[in-house]
Amino acid sequence: MRTYSFEDMLANSMYEHLYLCMKEDIVNGHLKANEKLPSKRTFAKNLGVSNTTVENAYMQLLTEGYIYSIPKRGYFVSKIDMQMKATKKSKEISQDDSKIEKIEYFANLMDGGVSTEMFPFSVWLKLMRHVMSTENEAKLLTERPAGGLYQLRLAITKYLKQFRDMELSPDQIIIGAGTEYLYSVLIQLLGRDAVYGLEDPGYTRLRAVYQKNDIDLRYASMDSAGVRLEEIMQSDIEVLHITPSHHLPTGIVMPIKRRHELLNWAGEKVGRYLIEDDYDCEFRLSGKPIPTLQSIDGNENVIYINTFSQSLAPAFRISYLVLPKHLVKRFYDELGFYSGTVSCFEQLTLARFLDGGHFEKHINRMRTYYRTLRDSVIKEIDESLLVKIVTIREENAGVHFLMELDTNKTAEELSLKAKEQGILLSCVSDYYYKNKPEGKPVVVFNYSGIAPKDVPEVIARLTDCIINP
Repeated sequence: MRTYSFEDMLANSMYEHLYLCMKEDIVNGHLKANEKLPSKRTFAKNLGVSNTTVENAYMQLLTEGYIYSIPKRGYFVSKIDMQMKATKKSKEISQDDSKIEKIEYFANLMDGGVSTEMFPFSVWLKLMRHVMSTENEAKLLTERPAGGLYQLRLAITKYLKQFRDMELSPDQIIIGAGTEYLYSVLIQLLGRDAVYGLEDPGYTRLRAVYQKNDIDLRYASMDSAGVRLEEIMQSDIEVLHITPSHHLPTGIVMPIKRRHELLNWAGEKVGRYLIEDDYDCEFRLSGKPIPTLQSIDGNENVIYINTFSQSLAPAFRISYLVLPKHLVKRFYDELGFYSGTVSCFEQLTLARFLDGGHFEKHINRMRTYYRTLRDSVIKEIDESLLVKIVTIREENAGVHFLMELDTNKTAEELSLKAKEQGILLSCVSDYYYKNKPEGKPVVVFNYSGIAPKDVPEVIARLTDCIINP
């Protein structure tokens, strides 16, 4: 009869300790399949514990299938075909996976970021506490409408009216956890059999989302006014995704003539739509914000999309769609079964953040901060060795500008050199889907994540990787 020590217990209770010891012996084969276990009374006496301790341990083993019972005969060890041990190859894979970690760069000029010092933590915390103390508890914990909470949809409607001159109903707003999620929602709403068009060059993550959804894609090349209209008209594109107010990566602002031409194209045929991605409209650093396509659309052909990830923080996964009125019913009829993807706590807090004027104040502070940061970066470039080989363009449209370089290095060589200096950057050529341009590299310089104190060091490292062999 096996015996077990209770001096160094592996669990909180005696029966759990006994259960774990016996389970280990069964798994390791020390207790053989079909081996009869001692009676509860006999085993308890041998171990010096109560009958209840043994009974509870046996019941747990029985429930999990490690032992079985035969009436009037007692308990027996089950035959268990244990999973084969991992092969050497799978162990190596696991070890490799455990070493995967995100590389930390001194400066990320590709994706940018946000200054943690600029986020209004104290205001946000105060509003969260107010939400939790004043809102109905059942509502906070159970409500999850597919389109988002009415309070936030109403607050966004007011904000878009005031700052983007968009006349909307809250019903047209659809809240979602990030633009990538909302892209997928649109694909389901408009149909996978539609032909979608993307700007070339354009947002690489957007292309990945569409490709993963097995969408039939076309790519429209760009001129100085945006996507080429003649290419759109000659194609079979039905849904065109564009960034008219600040194109990524070129920084182009689409002029009003091209906007009306695209609206006319969309209105010529039922089922055509323009998806207007207004991802960083708040941070135009010179002049007034550019009016949206949606605000001048008279035929309900524009679907507007925006996010708070850019204006508040990248980890802030609250984005929204503005659907044409005729698509609202279709959304709720076909996709209304989905639960909301954003926490009620965050939606209500953001609603109060908007309604209380805190968002407007935050944006004004951020514009000033980014303008100062941009000027500091450009001043540092002008005072460095780069001044003779650099031309800066599109510095007023948002939180990135273009930096044309007179260098013999290719874009690939430049990116590699920059990584060696702890800097992550991209060039305009990285955003092309086809027919990448040849010639001098043009850096897409996103400065939003640079700490002001690090600007001299960033430019010094960038100068070294551009100028030195």
